[in-house]
Amino acid sequence: MTHARNRFKDEQDTEKLVLDGETLKIEDVVQVMKNRCVVSLSQEAKKKLRESRKRVEMIVKEHVVTYGIQTGFGKLCNVRIEDHELEKLQENLIKSHASGYGEPLPPEIVRGMMLIRANTFAKGYSGVRLKVVENLLTLLNSDVVPFVPRYGSLGASGDLAPLAHVALLLLGRGQAFIKDEDAHYRLVKGREALSKVGVEPLKLKAKEGLALINGTPLMASLGCFAVEEGRKLLRWATVVAAMSMEALLGTDSCFKEEIMALRPHPGAMRVAKWLREYLKGSKIRASHLCCPRVQDPYSLRCTPQVLGAVYDVIENAAKVFEIEINSVTDNPIILKDKEGRARALSGGNFHGEPLAFQLDFLGIALSEVGSLSERRINLLLDNEIEFLPEFLIEHNGLNSGFMLAHYTAAALVSRNRSLANPSSTDTIPTSANQEDHVSMGANAGLKLLEIIENLKGILSIELLCSAQALDFHNYDSSPEITKLRESYRKVVPFIEKDVEIYKLIEKTSGFMEKYTI
Repeated sequence: MTHARNRFKDEQDTEKLVLDGETLKIEDVVQVMKNRCVVSLSQEAKKKLRESRKRVEMIVKEHVVTYGIQTGFGKLCNVRIEDHELEKLQENLIKSHASGYGEPLPPEIVRGMMLIRANTFAKGYSGVRLKVVENLLTLLNSDVVPFVPRYGSLGASGDLAPLAHVALLLLGRGQAFIKDEDAHYRLVKGREALSKVGVEPLKLKAKEGLALINGTPLMASLGCFAVEEGRKLLRWATVVAAMSMEALLGTDSCFKEEIMALRPHPGAMRVAKWLREYLKGSKIRASHLCCPRVQDPYSLRCTPQVLGAVYDVIENAAKVFEIEINSVTDNPIILKDKEGRARALSGGNFHGEPLAFQLDFLGIALSEVGSLSERRINLLLDNEIEFLPEFLIEHNGLNSGFMLAHYTAAALVSRNRSLANPSSTDTIPTSANQEDHVSMGANAGLKLLEIIENLKGILSIELLCSAQALDFHNYDSSPEITKLRESYRKVVPFIEKDVEIYKLIEKTSGFMEKYTI
């Protein structure tokens, strides 16, 4: 893995990530999601945090009426709050906005949220005390994960409800997951979780509650996770496509560099190169060079064009999310003028539209990966292919083989097509029309989680079928495909008669998680 310049290893070979607000990478976020990094703040970030806090204190001291500091929130922005109630205002904000519903978000996504929020604070424009960020990082480094219900964010004013559930824990409220002796998460009350790691509940000061909940970390966390998973699944989709092509005696002439260069989309050229590498040296390919068939179905022939387009979507999304995780996304933003006086500016950096579009695009693109895979599964099971037994099993009739595995793949493809309908084209005005356009980016990201999981199932089924089909050939595949198949066969054997297929799909999915391609 390439290390970002703000990541290093100490003498004990422990990953260390230092936040400066400027150089966080998607790879860093994913490492923290997996609890493989200890996170701290750079000295410059600490300095910026202290200076930003002084500006908020100056605003309070000078009685400059500022949104979210001496006013209510949303539609209540015109309600003036007295100085002696400013701390109560921030606490009330957290309690009232912790209004989520549903099953908890995966711990990885919540850990990503916490990291991204801390990195935003490290930029020094949010006005929170250093202690707030340090407490947040202590929880992160101790793998104490706030209980955050899945639903509640509209993706405009950011991810208010989910972030409020994170903030609740800092106050000693809400609930959190902690690891037991068997390294399994268990749910405890917030105060107990804080006590477990020696953190005192916070008493929020002016602006801090609003800074904690106003921003896009949930959408950004979902996006970072999806980019990383999308990259891995795209490589799997490519190598499994190559495996299916070998099993189906497809031609690789359509992937030649001279063809791809005439329409030089970066993704298509990259995927074609991968395919050429996976198929290089195939004896199966050499065995049918003189066959009369000159063109394959699109699900084989157009693999670079389809998967290449997905590659381009993923990499464009990565650029957007790397901008976002190093951005200021709360409101108001705490600045200083040329004379050094504090000022707070209200804006719309919390609006999730840039992220919502990318989350929707990723959902559409990854659902297409599954759609293409299902067509190849169908070809592998097709009774018109004379060199493979029907449904890839001998004595069919008595045995049904992989017939129903195809049904499962088709069901997952259909589900993903439904989920791929965009969320970002929807908006429901809220807060008495003060927040009258929202991105629904969090919904897009939550659907994307399911699309990714379903795609793993589809590709697992294709790998299961393509490996079975290859075992009926008399010639060896390419070295790359042979190496993959031999490793796979140590986990999932060739099937001579009907077995419980779901077990094979589960084992295949587990193999794909562990095998490096």
